[in-house]
Formats: sequence, C-alpha cells, structure tokens
Amino acid sequence: MNNTNVVFRREFASYFNSPIAYIFIIVFLLLTGLLFMLNFFLIGQADMRGFFGALPLLLTFFIPAISMRLWAEDRRQGTFELLMTLPMRPYEVMLGKYLAALAFFALALAGSLPIPIMLNALGNPDNGTVVSGYLGALMMGALYLSVGIFTSGLMRDQISAFILGVMACLIMWLLGQTFVAAVFDGWVDGLGRLLQQYLGMTAHFEPMLRGVVALGDVVYFLALTVFFLFLNALWLEGRKY
Repeated sequence: MNNTNVVFRREFASYFNSPIAYIFIIVFLLLTGLLFMLNFFLIGQADMRGFFGALPLLLTFFIPAISMRLWAEDRRQGTFELLMTLPMRPYEVMLGKYLAALAFFALALAGSLPIPIMLNALGNPDNGTVVSGYLGALMMGALYLSVGIFTSGLMRDQISAFILGVMACLIMWLLGQTFVAAVFDGWVDGLGRLLQQYLGMTAHFEPMLRGVVALGDVVYFLALTVFFLFLNALWLEGRKY
C-alpha cells in the first residue's frame, strides 16, 4: 500500500499543478448549482432531487475529463514505460492513479455541500435522501472513473481517451433508460429489461434519490467498478511484458 500511496500523492498533486483542475471544479459547481436553483425555484421544495437527478448525464462528460489523462498522458510523454519499470506492481500504480482521481471528484462533489446547508437553514429537508443521494453520486463517480481509467489506457492521446470514455459512460446511462429498454424489448423480448437491470446505471441510482439504499444497487456499483479496474490491471500486465 505504500507504493499506492506514493502514486496517489503524486497524481493528486498533479491535478492542481495547472488551472484545469480549478476550472473543472468551478464549471462543475456552477452547472450543478444552476440546475438545482432552477428546479428549486420552479418546484419550491427544499430537496436535492433535481441536483442529483442531473448528475448521471452531467458526469458522463465530466468524469472522462478527469480520467482521460491518467494513462494517455503518460503514453504521450513517454513516461509509461518508466512507470512500468519502477519497483512496484502495475496494479499498485493503477490503484494510486484511480484513488487520486476519485479523491479529486469527491473534493469537487464536496463543493456542493453549501446547498444542503442552505436547505436546512430555509426549510426542513429529508436529510436521509440527501445522504443517500451523495452516496449514490460518489459510487456512480467511482464507476465512471473505473471505466475512464480503462479507456484512457487504450488511447495514446487525451482527446481520444475523453471521447471513448464519454461513449462508454453514455452507453451505461442509456441502457438504464426506459425508452432504450423498450427498443431492445421490441427486438428481443426481455432483452431490454435484462440490460437495464444488469448494465444500466439509472435503475440502480434512482432509488437512492428517494432515500432507498438497497444492497443490490450497492453491489451493482461495486462489482462493475472492480470489474473495470480488473480489466485495467490485466491490460497493464500485458503491456509490462
């Protein structure tokens, strides 16, 4: 774990060596805050369902922007081979990079905490749904990041990694939509519902907006996150030898 911690500290610090990290956080908070305020004034209810409801689609673009550099930048600069020759296992390097990206996303998400503080000052929101919403958002971000770090390893430049990451995350979001499931069911009966249940992200995130944290939904996020990290570890082992 010491090797992972070294990579983690190096990668996390690298996010703030350029203004990109600050721009990302500011744009993310402005967009989510604007969507929340529009929903708040239209409905007039002290809850954050509008905020969390917008995250699945927004994060399909924001998360690949975080993860696109994780491997693609090393391959572009020629430092990937150097990393693979260091006295540490490839999965330790991968975990360090992944956890740094996850910590950066968690920091950006934590920037929205003034919203529930404001809601508690103005009204009486259901804080249980707020907590479950943040938990769901963090697990969704962790899943998207595992997809993003995998796709970053497949590309040699950040733009290609970003596009592939957006496509992969967008597919996971679309598979959870009812209209997409209906299209697949029209082709093969039951196929759409099967894809929606086991691959679609929305069906496992939306219950958390209502304050329901089911074991099956948690297992879905954790299992797919571990799966894509495992694929990335296999790719690294193949590149090393």
